[in-house]
Amino acid sequence: MITAVAGALAGAQVGYLIGKRGGAAILRRVRNRRLHEGVNRAARMLDRYGHGKAIVLARFVPIVRTVLNPMAGISGVPSRVFAVWQVVGGLLWTVGVMLAGYLLGTSVPNIDSYLLPVVAVIVVLSLVPVAWEIYRSRRASEAS
Repeated sequence: MITAVAGALAGAQVGYLIGKRGGAAILRRVRNRRLHEGVNRAARMLDRYGHGKAIVLARFVPIVRTVLNPMAGISGVPSRVFAVWQVVGGLLWTVGVMLAGYLLGTSVPNIDSYLLPVVAVIVVLSLVPVAWEIYRSRRASEAS
């Protein structure tokens, strides 16, 4: 559990630092529509809920959880504010997910027989956007 929390916190902090150091320049070069939609949602969350609440809530919103950390760095959220609230959000997220997994594992008989196919589907679905981007970039380079 400690390793999971540490990984979640380290990943969020690295994302923030990337955003703070050069995120705006990187973002201008990326042409991914879904990423820009996620960036817009993250910016709206920061504006609507304030830094602390947005950083915690973002952990529970797909895509936003990925882009809010660099977005916080880009938009100038103070380092200490980000660090405190990402620790709160990271703890809630990792402990909550692990607790849900434990409760599900104890209440569903033979869950291990379902686990491998579910993991395989998740891996395949997460590789689809990567494959799509590779396909699009190769097609674009062939056209030029």
